[in-house]
Amino acid sequence: MTAADTTARDAPVRGSAQATIDALDAARDDQRRRAMRALLANPLLSSGHDDFVHVRRHAGWLREWLAKETGWALRVDPEVARVVKMPADDADGTRPAVTNKQPFTRRRYVLLCLALAALEKAELQISLGRLGEAVIDAAADPALAATGFRFALERRDERSDLVAAVRLLIDYAVLSRVAGDEHGYVSGAGDALYDVDRHALAGVLATARGPSTVDAGSAEDRLAAIRPETPPTDEGRVRALRHGLTRRLLDDPVVYYADLTEDERGYLTGQRSALIGRVERATGLVAEVRAEGIAMVDPASDPLTDLKMPEVGTDGHLTLLLAERLATSIGSAVPVADLERLTAELASRHRSWWRRDAAAPGAERELCRTALDRLTALGLLRPGGDREVVPLPAVARFALGGVDRGTATLEGM
Repeated sequence: MTAADTTARDAPVRGSAQATIDALDAARDDQRRRAMRALLANPLLSSGHDDFVHVRRHAGWLREWLAKETGWALRVDPEVARVVKMPADDADGTRPAVTNKQPFTRRRYVLLCLALAALEKAELQISLGRLGEAVIDAAADPALAATGFRFALERRDERSDLVAAVRLLIDYAVLSRVAGDEHGYVSGAGDALYDVDRHALAGVLATARGPSTVDAGSAEDRLAAIRPETPPTDEGRVRALRHGLTRRLLDDPVVYYADLTEDERGYLTGQRSALIGRVERATGLVAEVRAEGIAMVDPASDPLTDLKMPEVGTDGHLTLLLAERLATSIGSAVPVADLERLTAELASRHRSWWRRDAAAPGAERELCRTALDRLTALGLLRPGGDREVVPLPAVARFALGGVDRGTATLEGM
């Protein structure tokens, strides 16, 4: 047998082996993307999540990628995985926590912190009533009372706010309901019992150092103190630019060039392809690059986003219709009063499909506010002057007869 005959005989074997290797590599990459997407959507991920097994399996790769590209730490144990995320902009208040479609207020955030402090001292089970009593005791602290914060669980709205905090902790898998329900507690006629997951509880805090170790005056100084420090070197500066831009691409629905510093724009100009490529390969998101900025668009059937656009329901339909109107006035201030009148007209026109109270007198103000808050969170508009909003360039993708929207969703986690 000649060498040529041997080569010809072995070729199918080598081809089959390479196909197997390629298939295994593709499966590995798919698992890593699923794990990364799960962590971005749920930075505190419990072992009950479908993709937790992939996070455990690829923890080393995930930890290295996140540390290098974003500066975020990843902690993984048999019970929970925690991405210690640092936002690109501490002042961004457009995307608060949400339970039952209601955004968190300042009071709800304070109650969440007080509830977490109470749970640190609690047993493995606690009732909602007992948790409420512990929160009341904590709220009476003189230092907190000096800020004007008051909480006594005497009114229904106070009980509703506490329940909102508890439901967020249920979403985080810190609490799991054993008996009862929160509805009875809100009405003052019932209670609920929970198991406390101490692994998840320990993972809630996401800071580079413990807040109790910080001795700083203002809130801004305290926030700065719990963030990781950047070495004052050229390498540290470049790393900070890469981290900040990658965080924006992962977290923000749209990254506008106009919102970047001169250094950030310069870095992005030279590194855009490489930066975007790494994000796309790790997450499955696809970059939509325009003259004004970049949006990471998710073509998946289960989008990696906390706000979907478009979305079914009255609020989702109105948001889309207002976006179509705002797309005709990009860069120009639009009076909110005009949008409220349009909302009233739309509610009357669509009364057969929208929820019953949408057409009630005065309902247009709350409906419009909810839709505008949603568009602001999606980076499609910003507040203008007195009772005005300014549509931003990305809203053009929702223009009637404009760019084909397909099924893509702006990523906003």
